Amino acid sequence: MGILNVTPDSFSDGGRYIDPELAVARAQEMIAEGADLIDVGGESTRPGFEPVTEEEELRRVIPVIRVLKSAGIDAPISIDTYKAEVARQALEAGAAILNDIWGLQKDPQMAQVAAETGTPIVLMHNRTEAVYANFIQDVVDDLRDTVDRALRAGIREEQIILDPGIGFAKSYEQNLQLMNHLNLLVELGYPVLLGTSRKRMIRTALQLPPDDVVEGTAATVALGIAQGCRIMRVHDVKAMKRVAVMTDAIVRQR
Repeated sequence: MGILNVTPDSFSDGGRYIDPELAVARAQEMIAEGADLIDVGGESTRPGFEPVTEEEELRRVIPVIRVLKSAGIDAPISIDTYKAEVARQALEAGAAILNDIWGLQKDPQMAQVAAETGTPIVLMHNRTEAVYANFIQDVVDDLRDTVDRALRAGIREEQIILDPGIGFAKSYEQNLQLMNHLNLLVELGYPVLLGTSRKRMIRTALQLPPDDVVEGTAATVALGIAQGCRIMRVHDVKAMKRVAVMTDAIVRQR
């Protein structure tokens, strides 16, 4: 999954692809490099980010999704949002996947959108505070609760994709710990998406800026695939595609 941020303030590539034509060029580049999915986001989720209004998020993402579809981009487009109205309009514009960083917690209508449309939805682990009694077990239990919430709302099991939420409501040490237990999330029985690309965990470990941590991201991608994760959400598509293919060759003997 290639990341296409159409925000002015994302920690890694803020402001670079707000212009729809530049967004199309970047999407085409990522597909040529091996991306199977394109994830469009209109609100930064970097630490300390300023939430944007629904109107502003719509203004950023809908024109980009429309122009991606009109340009003949055939890779499925994911909309990275926790707002139901943004999700609805993005699907109408041509998006095919919902990516909710709050796992249906912020907008109760998100579940309805997914249930009514039958759209695949990524449900990420997140909390308002990083307070845990038993960290790994709490994350697993939180995701179980999220799945139950989705199923009760009418979302089918085959629509659900889980995300451990690396970098969200977790300390540096907790992120590293969770990276060592991704298999427990895989064992819940749903595809797992892993989004570690250029994140603070990697930058902290390497003491490097966001644009110089491709090797660190590669390590997390390989480890995630080895534990059974199925989708990698990344900035550096060309390099990470090679890492994924090589790791698959070893892990899955193909």
